Amino acid sequence: MTERTPLLHYRLFSSVNESEQPAPPARRAPELEPGGSGGPAQPKKLSVFFGVVVPTLLSMFSVVVFLRIGFVVGQAGLYQAIAMFLVAYFIICMTVLSVCAISTNGALDAGGAYYMISRALGPEFGGSIGLMFFLANVCGSALYVLGLVEAIVATFGVPEDGALATSPYQVLPSGYWWSLLYATGVALLCLLVCLVGAHIYAKATFLIFLVVMFVLGTIFVSFFAVRPRTILLPSPGTNGSGPGFPTTANFTGFKLDTLRGNLWADYTLDYTTRTMMTFATVFAVMFNGCTGIMAGSNMSGDLKNPSYSIPRGTITAVIFTFIIYNLLSVLVACSCD
Repeated sequence: MTERTPLLHYRLFSSVNESEQPAPPARRAPELEPGGSGGPAQPKKLSVFFGVVVPTLLSMFSVVVFLRIGFVVGQAGLYQAIAMFLVAYFIICMTVLSVCAISTNGALDAGGAYYMISRALGPEFGGSIGLMFFLANVCGSALYVLGLVEAIVATFGVPEDGALATSPYQVLPSGYWWSLLYATGVALLCLLVCLVGAHIYAKATFLIFLVVMFVLGTIFVSFFAVRPRTILLPSPGTNGSGPGFPTTANFTGFKLDTLRGNLWADYTLDYTTRTMMTFATVFAVMFNGCTGIMAGSNMSGDLKNPSYSIPRGTITAVIFTFIIYNLLSVLVACSCD
């Protein structure tokens, strides 16, 4: 057995005279093999930061959290919101520790999660779990694209209810089919980046990482720089039926009374689905923003030293996102009524 053999290794058929079989001929150097390129293989160039930290951070900094952090704190309160993050990160930390154990236990080659699972549990488990993981990535990509389109339309789209635009930048047509068109364009752009290769993907993710860090910095600055104001909320379209929803919201700035009002849960009807929220339903919305921890592990085939990079990069990204999410929750609870 070699070090790349699955840990739960077994064979369906075994030969009695297996030990008497001649050893296979020694493998020649790649440059001497027929049909070879005549030169050494290209070295893997991605480091811990570019290959693991940046992709994992971008996957965990989900648009769901940035769009729904106020929803989570407003419904569950600050105490329960922090408790939700603790539960969510406890769950993903168990997965991260398992990934660290597998990635440091022997050689790690290309294949990401599939390779690690198949090496630890065998190819049968690796294939079945790898297929589900692939489908989860497909659905997750669609979720992130739709969240991006929602933010773009909310900022730059013409109001659908016929109301006057409140900003000169609201020029994009809005509606269901327009949103579908924008989402299709974004998905095609992501496809082109992935088709080019891993190295252009690393460069693109670093550029997006810089944009996300800049936007995140402006969010934290805005809590201190923006003066108290009243914000007009979009109409939920109740048509006179059902309970009335507030039409305005207050950004009070940092006030102790605002913090006291946001400490405890106040579950109400959801703004769009008209269903009563509970701890479980709010946690389900929030937990989507805490996934994406396998993004760095999936780059295992393009890392300089996967066994070194994956544990350190993934743990660094998890700790950083946990701190940022809790800071955002505290700042929202202190300044938004």
